[in-house]
Amino acid sequence: MNEKIRIATTSLAGCFGCHMSLLDIDERLLDLIQLVEFDRSPINDIKQVGQADVGLIEGGIANTDNLEVLEQFRSHCRILVAVGACAINGGVPAMRNQYSVKECLEESYTNCMGVENPQIPNDPEIPLLLNQVHPIHELVKVDYFLPGCPPSGDAIWTFLNELIEGRPISLPYTQIHYD
Repeated sequence: MNEKIRIATTSLAGCFGCHMSLLDIDERLLDLIQLVEFDRSPINDIKQVGQADVGLIEGGIANTDNLEVLEQFRSHCRILVAVGACAINGGVPAMRNQYSVKECLEESYTNCMGVENPQIPNDPEIPLLLNQVHPIHELVKVDYFLPGCPPSGDAIWTFLNELIEGRPISLPYTQIHYD
């Protein structure tokens, strides 16, 4: 028997919706587990990534922690897939790009209604915000882009099956339309 393809996943600045869509392939997960071995993923709760054939990454790069995870993930994954709008173009988190980091922090921590003892946190445990949110292809090489906010479970299923079988990726319009 051939070795199973190793798949790893991670989430950066986003809502975790793309991972929820992965889980939305429902009972087909049992079929997928026959074909692949999950490394870091919500399916097995492994926190560190080993060497993987395919890395599925959702979310944009908003802070120094996101950047560190992205670079580590890219170095451990032979094929990297940007999954969803946040990974592909920054998504909703990138809406802050029109403001400075200072303006964002002040609005969140000092100018917001109802805030008692307003102060901007200064704790070394909190990752520093980058000046803007970046899609992942601006910082590392991406091999495939899987669009959607989030992509449907069916689109993820089709994508993974075609990739695993070595076929060209061809998602039907019904799996990627937004009308």
